[in-house]
Amino acid sequence: MTPLIGRRSELTEISAIIATVPGRGRVVVIAGDPGIGKSALLAAAEEAAHAAGHLVLTVVGIESEAQLPFAGLHQMLRPVLRHVTGLQPAHQDALMSALGLGAGQPPELFLVALAALNLVAEASLGRPVAVVADDVQWLDPPSQEALAYMARRAAEYAIVVIGAIRTGHPSPFPATGSTVLELGGVDEVSAGEILRAHAGTLSQTARLRIQREAEGNPLALIELPAAWTQADAAAERLPTLSARLERAFAGRMADLPARTRDAVLVAATDPATDLGEILRAASVLSRTPASAQTLDPAVEAGLLRIDGGHVRFRHPLVRSGVVQGEGMLRRQAANAALAEVLTCEPYRRTWHKAQSIVGPDDQVADELEANVAIALSRGGVTSAIRDLQRSAELTTRSAARGHRLLMAAEHAFGLGRADLMSGLIAAAARTQLSELDWARLQWLREIFNDGVPGDARRVHELCRVARRSARAGDTDLALNLLVGAALRCWWADAGPVARAAVAAATTELAGQQGEPRYIAALAVAEPVLQCSEVLRGLAQFRADEVSDADALRLLGMAAHAVGDTVRCVDFLSRAETMLRAEGRLGLLSHVLSMLMADRLELGEWDEAVADEGERLAKETGQPIWRTGTLFCDALRHAFLGHADQALAYAAEVELIASRHQLNDMLSCVQRARGAALASMEDHRGSYRELRRLFDPADPSFHQRERYGAIMLLADAAAGSGQAADARQVIAGLEEVAARAPSPMLSIHLAYARAVLADDDHAPGAYAELMGLDLTRWPWARGRAWLAYGRWLARQGAFPASRQALSAAERTLDRIGARTWARQAGRELAALQAANGQVRDLGAGQR
Repeated sequence: MTPLIGRRSELTEISAIIATVPGRGRVVVIAGDPGIGKSALLAAAEEAAHAAGHLVLTVVGIESEAQLPFAGLHQMLRPVLRHVTGLQPAHQDALMSALGLGAGQPPELFLVALAALNLVAEASLGRPVAVVADDVQWLDPPSQEALAYMARRAAEYAIVVIGAIRTGHPSPFPATGSTVLELGGVDEVSAGEILRAHAGTLSQTARLRIQREAEGNPLALIELPAAWTQADAAAERLPTLSARLERAFAGRMADLPARTRDAVLVAATDPATDLGEILRAASVLSRTPASAQTLDPAVEAGLLRIDGGHVRFRHPLVRSGVVQGEGMLRRQAANAALAEVLTCEPYRRTWHKAQSIVGPDDQVADELEANVAIALSRGGVTSAIRDLQRSAELTTRSAARGHRLLMAAEHAFGLGRADLMSGLIAAAARTQLSELDWARLQWLREIFNDGVPGDARRVHELCRVARRSARAGDTDLALNLLVGAALRCWWADAGPVARAAVAAATTELAGQQGEPRYIAALAVAEPVLQCSEVLRGLAQFRADEVSDADALRLLGMAAHAVGDTVRCVDFLSRAETMLRAEGRLGLLSHVLSMLMADRLELGEWDEAVADEGERLAKETGQPIWRTGTLFCDALRHAFLGHADQALAYAAEVELIASRHQLNDMLSCVQRARGAALASMEDHRGSYRELRRLFDPADPSFHQRERYGAIMLLADAAAGSGQAADARQVIAGLEEVAARAPSPMLSIHLAYARAVLADDDHAPGAYAELMGLDLTRWPWARGRAWLAYGRWLARQGAFPASRQALSAAERTLDRIGARTWARQAGRELAALQAANGQVRDLGAGQR
């Protein structure tokens, strides 16, 4: 490998990793400050990989390119795209559509990443592959995700991925299995050696000052001597190291011929690296023909190199130094020149044209808005937002400007960018919005505020706005508003009149019965009275046949609301995968919260982990969804027998919920407390906490959330002598079940009937309970076996009791319900002991 002063250990480690790749793929992350030597290490790694016979693919992130979807992936795959015909048709279509080389449906990010991986495997022809990525932090987000996917699969495909990332930026690479090289400055001896080679005639004083200021940064040690001035020597405090390096590189531009300077500026402005494209644009900018020789003075000055028909800047700071060193008018002229030559690439042409002008231009604004569809078709939501923002800046008509800002705000919410969304909404509110866009603003404020409930007046107002939107012909907006109104009714009790208003406004929308938002609005607003209608609506859909992530989210929300728990998990599991692939973190937090609650209900506890959902809700500014995830974590700890932790989380949820009078969350708090006390076998305390959920006068009453506490209530009542009171509660719920055929409610009631039944009714109640299909409900199944085994033991049916209790112990232990599994184990031990006493007594009588 090429010698680098002061980097022997890093070179040795990278060389060894490249040598092992034929047997096992690896991921290397090089992290450090600008100029610290990341690019030099990558260049040495690339040289070593070529020497070892690897297929080498390179990509360099460019800050200005970060908004162009899949631009980085295109750059990386360009040398092997001729092999794309060897892919499966679906993979080929997805990849070509993402790269803008083919028409097709907006591709799923996962499919594009898989297609890219398969393309690399196809092109390598059995050779190891080295992917060398510089300035990963400036790659566009879809390309980062694709590269991260390739890194995760590196070991399977004999790929070494070596990526350099600037300190302070999040790494997209997997945390486990990666070798991380944190580059600091070189040691004093190496720094002195580097400086001596480049210091020229500088005085000893200047050399010492540069070595002290550089702090071991190799690029600074190389470049600062040539740019050192008397002013630098006299200054007490110098600019930041990055700024000085950029200034040093920009200073070299002044010595270049005018035509070369034009060509270098175009290269720095152009996210692409194609030499032909840069020279054509440079010809436009200079108004004289440019050739490869035009760039020779820049090559000789050490600013860039020409490699295989591509222009490569010596270091990312060279590019930024060139751009910063030129005035705004010059940068605009370079963008205009690029726009003129990109006739076959309308997306990029429009983007450069938009950067070339100051002040309003409705034609360019319209073209930028048209770019949004292209960006979204390639999975570039961030690009779509930026296009809409710039389009709004160039728009003269106030109403059109407001419309574009609201469109950008909607996409920002999907990405989980509450900060960006807030600014866009505020800017839109200052424009002269049309009636429909005023309604859209109300909806966006609603989702931005996380559905935080107020009084019933706000619910009625949203219903009125929805009706106005429907009359104006925007049914989509009407449905969005009604879902927002329904969520207000869910989080806090807005009263039966408000709930009925949402349901009435929803059912007035003719022909929308198969729309997921229609079903969700009815379910969330009226989970009892509209349960049958919602279940009919949900029955129209199969999770594996729905390809829209938001539709899956809404269907899962509806299923969760009415207690169709299995359907909820099926819909939301698929929605989770798709939203993850699309990077829509704002909605992903909703899905993770609901999914965790329903996985806990079923007994899929290994997959019900709160960390990510809570973090995403916090990062995306959605406090209620964060609180919901925190409740799920409390309930999970209660079920696992960690009572102290469960009670601590429940107290935190209660503090937040009480502040906003969120009776949904307060209901959840009581359920978590009841479960925690049940895990401690404190039946009296458990019953006291759970009973509040079923009292309409209590702040924690919620017509749907109480379903999940029925089994716990029955157990606590049976263990604390409160069976008679609990039977009255169950009788009231039987009336609810007559109107609402909720699967969750049906299972819980069947359990409660059996556990609370008197001697005359117990056989029939247990027969009904054990006849239910609980295949997807291991938590309910394990508890049903436990209750049944206990009852059989009391009846003296010991063999049948042992079978039931053994089944209960296995099922509960498998899902992690250790407390309840131990109860089954104790019952089994008691049976065995009693059986032994009977045998001993019989032997004595004989």
